[in-house]
Order: sequence, then structure tokens, then C-alpha cells
Amino acid sequence: MILKARIEIRLRAGILDPQGKAIGGALHGLGFESLGEVRQGKLIEIDLPHATDKAAAEKEVAAMCKTLLANPVTEDFRVELTD
Repeated sequence: MILKARIEIRLRAGILDPQGKAIGGALHGLGFESLGEVRQGKLIEIDLPHATDKAAAEKEVAAMCKTLLANPVTEDFRVELTD
């Protein structure tokens, strides 16, 4: 069994999102007019072939996010582990 981590990283509420604004403007320009606010984020998927304990793996992935993958000042992250 190989565990896989799926990490969603998003800007915190209240942080300006110029890329989301640009995406929203482009969609509006293409005729998609029923849009509200558009926000963008990142998705990172990591295979954990040596992980044997789901709780320990989740803790390790959270540490990865806090030290490298997400900016703790401006971003929030969510980790989902699957088999």
C-alpha cells in the first residue's frame, strides 16, 4: 500500500489574489458573466511509498507544508491522505 498526499494550498481570506482577479477578468471577457469572486490556489500530490502509519505521514506532510510548500503568513493548507 502506497499512501498518497493531496495538498491544497490557498491564500488566506483577506489576502489579495491578483491571479484570481486576472482569471475572473479573462472568464468575464470570454462571456462567462455569472461569476462572483475568483480565487486560485495550488495542488500538490506526493507519493509516500515508505509510510506505514497514516497519522505519522499526515504529521510529516504538514511539516513539509509549514517549512517549504506553503507560506505560513499568507497561505492556508489542507492535507488529504489516500491509499
